[in-house]
Amino acid sequence: MYSLLAVDIGEIFVNLYESMGFVNGEWQNYVMLLISFILMYLAIVKKFEPMLLLPIAFGMFLINIPGAESVLWGTYPEGTSIKEQAFDNVNADSRGLLWYLYFGVDKVIYPPLIFLGIGCMTDFGPLIANPKSMLIGAGAQLGIFIAFFLAVALGFSVAQAASIAIIGGADGPTAIYVTSTLASAYIPMIAIAAYSYMALIPIIQKPLMRLLTTKKERTIKMQQLRQVSKLEKILFPIIVTLVVGIILPSAIALLGMLMLGNLFRESGVVDRLSTQAQNGLMNTITIFLGVAVGCKAKGEIFLSLETIYIIGLGLLSFILGTIGGLLVAKVMCKVTNGKINPLIGSAGVSAVPMAARISEDVGREYDPQNHLLMHAMGPNVAGVIGSAIAAGILLACFGGYVDGTAATAAISSIIA
Repeated sequence: MYSLLAVDIGEIFVNLYESMGFVNGEWQNYVMLLISFILMYLAIVKKFEPMLLLPIAFGMFLINIPGAESVLWGTYPEGTSIKEQAFDNVNADSRGLLWYLYFGVDKVIYPPLIFLGIGCMTDFGPLIANPKSMLIGAGAQLGIFIAFFLAVALGFSVAQAASIAIIGGADGPTAIYVTSTLASAYIPMIAIAAYSYMALIPIIQKPLMRLLTTKKERTIKMQQLRQVSKLEKILFPIIVTLVVGIILPSAIALLGMLMLGNLFRESGVVDRLSTQAQNGLMNTITIFLGVAVGCKAKGEIFLSLETIYIIGLGLLSFILGTIGGLLVAKVMCKVTNGKINPLIGSAGVSAVPMAARISEDVGREYDPQNHLLMHAMGPNVAGVIGSAIAAGILLACFGGYVDGTAATAAISSIIA
């Protein structure tokens, strides 16, 4: 009896030891843990886009604790390789908490709901008052399409290239929406790159703004915007949804929810829905989205040469988008005989309202009495619409080429 008890106790301790994380951990796990600590530091101490960077970093932290993946995510059928592991492959009887959170990413539910909240928080008045701002928002999408062709030239499929290029729109939900549809394996890399560049907007954009504008242009004072009526604000989301929906149905999930949220805001009859969408609902979805995206950043997948390419191309796309907006604004400045300050061109990217604030900050550096914020909000909200339309174009063109073979070969031959 004593010997049997001793054997049982011995087996218990062996099982306990073999289940410990450090026994099963690989070097990639520890590198990713270090990266997650750096991201948490940037979110908490430096306040770089903390609302999403912090839950993404913690999701990355959780999934890379050795031995935690099978508990938090679930197990895969025996013999499934790292590259074959996907949302649908997890054994049904072992699915963990993170698998269920990731459902909203895999089925592209979270990004449109976030757009609903953004719509409730966004005033389209500056854009309605100055419709020419839409040209700047369109120009700021330049980086997306240049980066797309560069990614194809580097050997990515068209579906993967489209997912990488959309980073240049500086819109995290849009990047996740496109990537979930076209190249789901790249979600962690693209999401982290997109939100990192959004957080680094002051560092990236200010040197470009000073480089591409003259001191005289930076001191241009723009005329006060006209007052926009309530009727205009109510009709705007309905008309935009109808026009874009008819022309580009693939953009309707993002754009439609954005405009629904804005209609909640401007109608004035559903204040409770508007408040809930921009507060409780959006905060909850933000937590789910961040943790779910972070939980896919496993070391074996994330630590690769492809990740370096993705981060580099994403940065280039964002830089070119900023340049595109600035150049369009400079042309508009010339055409209007100096009535438009080119600094508002950098706000053509989708990061609302941070990019508009940067236009204000740089303008006030050269003239403390020059207030550009409301003028920059026009291109900024145009950038939100523009990024959703760009996403719709990419999905419409390449949604049928997820494997990318035929389309990639055709585009590669054009580039060559």
